[in-house]
Amino acid sequence: MIRSQHMLSKHLTYKTVVYVLLIIIVIATGLPLIYMVSTSLKPDGTEYDFPIRWIPERFAWENYEKAFSAVPVLTFFKNTIIIVVVTLIGELLSSSLVAYGFARIRFPGRTFLFGLMLSTMMMPFFVTMIPLFILFRAFRWVDTLYPLTIPAFFGGPPFFIFLLRQFFLTLPKDLDDAARIDGASYFRIWWSVLLPLAKPALSTVAVLSMVAHWNDFTGPLILLNSEENFTLALGIRLFQHWHRTYFNQMMAYATMMTIPVLAVFFLFQKHFVKGISMTGLAGR
Repeated sequence: MIRSQHMLSKHLTYKTVVYVLLIIIVIATGLPLIYMVSTSLKPDGTEYDFPIRWIPERFAWENYEKAFSAVPVLTFFKNTIIIVVVTLIGELLSSSLVAYGFARIRFPGRTFLFGLMLSTMMMPFFVTMIPLFILFRAFRWVDTLYPLTIPAFFGGPPFFIFLLRQFFLTLPKDLDDAARIDGASYFRIWWSVLLPLAKPALSTVAVLSMVAHWNDFTGPLILLNSEENFTLALGIRLFQHWHRTYFNQMMAYATMMTIPVLAVFFLFQKHFVKGISMTGLAGR
């Protein structure tokens, strides 16, 4: 009896510590978001007050109207949507096709090529930044949306390929054999058999791709010069002037920019978690 009470007390203590740590992590993670929303509602001249006033004395909703009218938000939104949609389609198709090849087709050098592809994940973007710029300049693609969309159709990010390849490995190969007996080609098996079963992993890739390209700042900063080609992320720079930075309007703009990302995540949260949890079960 005493031992059971001791075990119960130990279990409750463990759960309490875990919950406290989780609450601390949630607060630390959400603090920047809370600060962003709080600052977006502060009147001019109060956004730099110290100590920080988390709840403004007056909610300056006009900051959102000023932020929307200060820059061509609709133009930036259109460009961002084009980039997100086109790259999403390209990365879903190309990444899943390459992953299918690595997971289901045996060919000489498959392991070496897969390892080589994984090694590129350790290479930061800034290493390839200058060669890519020179390449796109030779194509006359600088200051267009082409370098931000077309490359998505040539394999996609290595992490997406790895994620989908691991998911394909969890699917029984009997499906491929049955389809091949019916006369299906490799392409047909990929399109009609495996892709419908890979919806959780594809949803995960879709959410990660959308968030990455929606928030991408470095790529458009390097490749885009004209304001009519700017994305939403680049629009933040326009609130910085030589004599002043309109910080409250910038935070209002950032809040408006963050809402679609949060909406997409909450809508696909179940599929996202399922795709992550089901990937990596096979290690062949």
